[in-house]
Amino acid sequence: MIGTAVKAPLLMFFIAIGVMVQCATAEAAQKRAYFAGGCFWCVESDFEKVKGVSEVVSGYTGGKTANPTYKQVTRGGTGHYEAVEIRYNDAQVSYDRLLYLFFRSVDPTDAGGQFCDRGESYRTAIFVTNSAERAAAEKAKAEAEKDLGRKIVTPILNASKFYNAEAYHQDYYKSSEVVITRRGPKSKANAYKFYRNACKRDQKVKRLWGSSAPFAS
Repeated sequence: MIGTAVKAPLLMFFIAIGVMVQCATAEAAQKRAYFAGGCFWCVESDFEKVKGVSEVVSGYTGGKTANPTYKQVTRGGTGHYEAVEIRYNDAQVSYDRLLYLFFRSVDPTDAGGQFCDRGESYRTAIFVTNSAERAAAEKAKAEAEKDLGRKIVTPILNASKFYNAEAYHQDYYKSSEVVITRRGPKSKANAYKFYRNACKRDQKVKRLWGSSAPFAS
């Protein structure tokens, strides 16, 4: 018989092993995808609705300027895109599915920006971290081009360092913090809604993709 003094450490050992296995499984399932789709507030808002996505972070990537600011990026010359880092559980949503949703939530035929936001920082792009992601992105792009019947100009680029945008940009679409707009004080959430509607983002996406548009109301 195993004595009590031996049982306790043995039990703790097996518990520790179980915790390590669970943590390793969770870490393996947790993935990150990097997309640029114009205004990062909008892309963040869209993809945080997707089951299996735990968080979307607004930021900048694709350029050479270290630690860029919003003003630097939108002014141009940094090479950076407004982009998002999508943190997702691939046991619940696949990378292929995220690519499908991404293409149909933007205008991938526009090389000059997105909707009312013009300039290099507002262009669309997919940033891949390995050959499997590149193959998946190329396939998704070809399928989207076939479905749309028009040439897609969204590039598929090697991922580079992703810089988180300033804190005030994160979760902008649902923040109750009040900001001053051209139409007076508004919560960030209401300012975001006004901006998105004024840009006609949803209307234009729906006109382009029809019933395939996943987020356009």
